[in-house]
Amino acid sequence: MSLNNKKMVVVSACLAGINCRYDCKIKPNKKVVELIKKGNAIPVCPEQLGGLPTPRIAAERAGDKVLRKDGVDVTEEFTTGAREALKIAKLVGCKTAILKARSPSCGSGKIYDGNFTGTLINGDGICAELFKKNGIKVITEEEL
Repeated sequence: MSLNNKKMVVVSACLAGINCRYDCKIKPNKKVVELIKKGNAIPVCPEQLGGLPTPRIAAERAGDKVLRKDGVDVTEEFTTGAREALKIAKLVGCKTAILKARSPSCGSGKIYDGNFTGTLINGDGICAELFKKNGIKVITEEEL
């Protein structure tokens, strides 16, 4: 049996149309869906991998913490999910990830400021930051 030598990309599962967004809205990205259909991408949801339910209360990154809108600290769940997503990325030899823009898990370059006002700041989500620290290039669906 010959293994195929495709370069595998990890993608945010919500971009594939998988019902894992905090608000249960389905917003697939056509380019991401095509990558998966061609066998070039694997979807992951760091928030679900960290044990968070769907739907869930909105959360934003505030410094080193991730807080829900009601003030509950979910940093541990986000960190656990990021570590699990990294394990998957390493298993499939991922060098690039396409992650959801502005997400407290997956956002790359710009994320919400932690005040739930819609204000963006420079920064990365927990998973995007971990991927970058481990040599995985991170882009958002907006950069496709």
